[in-house]
This record gives sequence, C-alpha cells and structure tokens, in this order.
Amino acid sequence: AVGKMSAPTMEERKACWGARDEFWQCLDSHGDDASKCEELRRSFVRRCPQQWVKHFDKRRDFLKYKRKLETEGYHPPEAAGKS
Repeated sequence: AVGKMSAPTMEERKACWGARDEFWQCLDSHGDDASKCEELRRSFVRRCPQQWVKHFDKRRDFLKYKRKLETEGYHPPEAAGKS
C-alpha cells in the first residue's frame, strides 16, 4: 500500500495507542495470557504500524521485567509477603 511508510496522522496514532492500551489492559487482567486477548491483539496490529507493534512489544517486556525487579529484585525473598 502506498503511504504506509509516511508518519501516521494524529487520528491514527490515537487509534493505535488506544488499541495498545486495551490490549495491554487485557493482558494485565489475564496474567499475560495472550490467548484471552487475541481479538484485541489483532486490532492493535491492524491499527499500528508494524515497527510500532515491535517497539511496543519490546517495551511491554521491558516494563514487565522492570516491575518484576521492583517487586522481587530489591527485597530478600523472606521479606516479600506473598499475596
């Protein structure tokens, strides 16, 4: 398709971010079980440029890793209360 390489419009960016947020919220509420969020994933991939999808996937992994470090990394295991 022509014009795919051009920068997305503001509307397209908003649609992409919205789709990403919905997909991520779904993952959060299902303990990252992507099979529960396939519909939202498809919508996210449809609305975002492929480069962005790759970037956001990496970013999510990074944020998850960082959160894991914050919740588990800085405390001795016996001090962390298991909820």
